[in-house]
Amino acid sequence: MAQRGRPGISPREKVELWKRWKEGESLSDIARALKKYAGSIYGVLRLRGGIVPTARRRSRLGLTLEDREEISRGLAAGLSIRTIASRIEKAPSTVSREISRNGGVVRYRAGYAEEKAWDRARRLKKCRLATNGRLRTIVASKLKMEWSPQQIAGWLKTQFPKNPDLQISHETIYRTLFVQARGALKRELIAHLRSGRTMRHARTATRKGQTRYQIVDAVSIRERPAMAEDRSVPGHWEGDLLCGARNTHIATLVERKSRFTILIKLPGKDARTVAQALSKHIGKLPAALRRSLTLDRGPEFAAHKSFSIATDVAVYFCDPRSPWQRGTNENTNRLLRQYFPDGTDLSEFSQTHLDHIALRLNQRPRKTLQYRTPASILDALLR
Repeated sequence: MAQRGRPGISPREKVELWKRWKEGESLSDIARALKKYAGSIYGVLRLRGGIVPTARRRSRLGLTLEDREEISRGLAAGLSIRTIASRIEKAPSTVSREISRNGGVVRYRAGYAEEKAWDRARRLKKCRLATNGRLRTIVASKLKMEWSPQQIAGWLKTQFPKNPDLQISHETIYRTLFVQARGALKRELIAHLRSGRTMRHARTATRKGQTRYQIVDAVSIRERPAMAEDRSVPGHWEGDLLCGARNTHIATLVERKSRFTILIKLPGKDARTVAQALSKHIGKLPAALRRSLTLDRGPEFAAHKSFSIATDVAVYFCDPRSPWQRGTNENTNRLLRQYFPDGTDLSEFSQTHLDHIALRLNQRPRKTLQYRTPASILDALLR
């Protein structure tokens, strides 16, 4: 039976996740390294806006577990608060507060008190923009004017040099924007940042070695022939990968005129493997059905030139972040989720099984085809 849902990420894996993110690795690279679904990695990063959480540290003035165990033993022995405080070299008021906030003299337990102390330390403290209404209003107004956080921070220093309450660092502004749990600045203000990012990236983050949005010798969809655009002749395809659990994928190809679908089993997601798999299946089609293929700019399609040489099929690429330019393929992938729900391990399915699913899809009547089937339309076109 196919596994549903996404496996959790352990605390140790989260440490590794944030370490790699801080070092500038891409979300996809982190997902592959941890053998997790990319959506799970994104969920962890998004909660904190891509900002690495500060490691919890015990204050040198705070009570340790050993101190709390000494308090517990002292209470059990009937010692006074002053005597206990003297033993652990803390103020009597500190010991008194510790006991009262953790169950009192009768119910105080060292382990429970230690756990609650860490929980309190984990909670996000209110930031300055949450507690200073005037500063928050100024910062929000400048962000709406498309000022960068750095410009705002510098301007505040020049305008209010003697008023530290109306000064703030640009890093604090970024943190307040991206970590929405702070609740001070509305998330819509992120749209006014020049980068357009919804998460903070490490300074060391780079696209070096990554081909997303940088496909070599990519031919834009804007150069695709008109007959492909208006669906006047068959043989123009759209392609993509359907993602599953444990970094598994299948390739999906959809013919634009008939909506005929081909599903291809993939042993891996690297560009060479994907190009070879596409070439093998496209190469079996009649020449009349091998005109063009439109893809997105994912790194898995970086070997498009070897595919074109092997099949004599022209390849075109959508604009970055423009999935609607492959609307036929996107809609088909949504239909396929009926057979391959999100979280399914796609490596479990054989090519024979994928062919069977494709046949079922191709024999389903479509409203956009006046309730004819993709298979019947393609058959008519080839006669």
